[in-house]
Amino acid sequence: MDDLAFVRADAIVRAADEQLDPVTPEMARLDRQAGDRFAALRRVGSPLAAGAAVVTGGGDLATALVLHVVIRDRAVPTGRDVVRRALTSAWQRAADWGLATVASPLIGVGPGLLGPEEAAALLAETFPPAADCPGRLSIVVDREEERELVAAVVQRRRG
Repeated sequence: MDDLAFVRADAIVRAADEQLDPVTPEMARLDRQAGDRFAALRRVGSPLAAGAAVVTGGGDLATALVLHVVIRDRAVPTGRDVVRRALTSAWQRAADWGLATVASPLIGVGPGLLGPEEAAALLAETFPPAADCPGRLSIVVDREEERELVAAVVQRRRG
């Protein structure tokens, strides 16, 4: 349990729309904490497709880099498949950049979107196994009941 803005990692994951604008109140709060420099770093020249992931600097955050996962655009509604593609893209970008530690909130959670258990399962399912990836994923939540749920989902995946 932690506040994503203060997590020490090589990068944090941030859910965004096709313009890299925040898609949840939590991501909007993160943007405010990241400051004006971060707002300038995340400007895009043209809209990105849902399922994409890009890396920018972290502005005033504790981490130097942010992995933006595009889970919403005008053409494609947010759903399980879009979140899966965006997370897979994020892990590819993390490998490209040689990121050893990545911290992520539950991506895609919200009214009419994914539930916390489904979001935790997608993070666990899409992150490459240790044999294929030297990196480590920390799932960051802000409530005890979410921490317990995430721990249970990850434990089930390990089997």
